[in-house]
Amino acid sequence: MSRAIKLYRHPLSAHAHRVELLLSLLGKPTELVFVDLAKRAQNYPEFLAINSFGQVPVIDDCGIIVSDSNAILVYLATMYGNGRWLPGYPLGMARVQRWLSIAAGQIAYGPAAARLITVFGARYNADEVISRAHSLFQIMDGELAKTPFLVGDEPTIADIATYTSIALAPEGNVSLEGYPNLRAWLARIEALPGFVPMQRSAVGLQAG
Repeated sequence: MSRAIKLYRHPLSAHAHRVELLLSLLGKPTELVFVDLAKRAQNYPEFLAINSFGQVPVIDDCGIIVSDSNAILVYLATMYGNGRWLPGYPLGMARVQRWLSIAAGQIAYGPAAARLITVFGARYNADEVISRAHSLFQIMDGELAKTPFLVGDEPTIADIATYTSIALAPEGNVSLEGYPNLRAWLARIEALPGFVPMQRSAVGLQAG
């Protein structure tokens, strides 16, 4: 039996859920290690020793430490994905990288930022980040009219990197109602064997 991979995370961190989701889809035994962000545990010396940036998620794979959610996805897909989650040909890798960049850019400063306002009290301009989210969703809805997943007919880490913050966009007052292709894509990911949902918060459009 293989040793469990330790995942240092907070249950409301969308970045941490990306990693938890891929680990589950890969069928990898996982030990979830709670990092209490409310108590600033990410800044404790023992945590900074494994990630000097003081951020979750971090994984410990039998002594191999990897931080940053997108970097972890690349590591896990390369190490354990058997070629399924990260294409091995140049164009496929480039297409995945495009979406990893979008996850760290337009998604982080659009729907993810909108959710940070309602869940964590972040000081972003709500109108600005919500508008940015809708601009992104219009583009994604158009692209997902052509293929079932972001890079083609099969899911990749591009889908995993972008799924959580989009699925939780209503928590940040960003409606998914006008994006049928985007919603169908979310449903396809949620139907994958081994899918694990993220803990929801009753805020934004999810309140009540």
